[in-house]
Amino acid sequence: MTAGSESCPNPRPLPRRLSRSVAYSGRILTVWLDRVALPNGHEVELELIAHPGASAVLPLHEDGSVTLIRQVRYATGGWLLEAPAGKLDAGEPPEVCAVRELAEEAGLLAGRLHPLGFIWTTPGFTDEVIHLFVATELAPTAQSLGADEVLEVERLPLTEALALAATGQVPDSKTLCLLLRADQELRAGRLSPLR
Repeated sequence: MTAGSESCPNPRPLPRRLSRSVAYSGRILTVWLDRVALPNGHEVELELIAHPGASAVLPLHEDGSVTLIRQVRYATGGWLLEAPAGKLDAGEPPEVCAVRELAEEAGLLAGRLHPLGFIWTTPGFTDEVIHLFVATELAPTAQSLGADEVLEVERLPLTEALALAATGQVPDSKTLCLLLRADQELRAGRLSPLR
């Protein structure tokens, strides 16, 4: 079962791949050209970007503040305020990836992880899934940034981060989902910054 397939319990006909060829293969992703039979009887050619998946983590401090990173994103032509995140290494569990990315990017160790589910990033053309976590019981550690990571660490109250999200100042989808889901879990009493 793939991530997300359990979210559609209705037994509806599924698309069926008839053939596949590689259009491009790179360091992070592969672009497939698939011939697909759709449930409506039509056959189409679709491009699919295969991605190993990723984890994103929202560090929640005991005082109710969160740590985000402001990172240069070449694809957007600027800086984005976002949660620490990164792609899964081959065979790496999402929890391990979340802990690793939190330390590398934000300089924080997670004492505890709270899973918040997952999201499909862009299901129209990629199979990328991002696993979402909140980290609590935080401790400082040294950052370990790659040459392609240009970022600044910012700590702010969760209420302020939510206000930025509500006014469009956090346009990153994984971060929006993390902020909203974390707030929901806190309000429902299923999450506490103290545990």
